[in-house]
Amino acid sequence: MPEICRFYGLIIRMFLIDKEHPPRHVHIKCGEQMAVMELENLNIVEGRIPKRCR
Repeated sequence: MPEICRFYGLIIRMFLIDKEHPPRHVHIKCGEQMAVMELENLNIVEGRIPKRCR
């Protein structure tokens, strides 16, 4: 999974072509917490991250 951004302890990774498990999304890691966020509507669909990371 390519890493597209890293700043202030936040790591964002994204699949560009993801035929195995749509919809298109990014994986976010903030400290020890992780979440999956849909790109279309920016809803977190899995996991959780602190409000300051959102």
